[in-house]
Amino acid sequence: MKKHLTSVVSAVALALAALAVSGCNTVQGVGKDVQKAGGAIERAAK
Repeated sequence: MKKHLTSVVSAVALALAALAVSGCNTVQGVGKDVQKAGGAIERAAK
């Protein structure tokens, strides 16, 4: 269980770092990035 939690936390941290680096310029762009990050987290959780 702890290994699974570590994987999910790592995926979230990576997604947040990717969002910060990409420098979204619009609210729509942020929404798309958050949606992609959510998909990545869901895949990591499976």
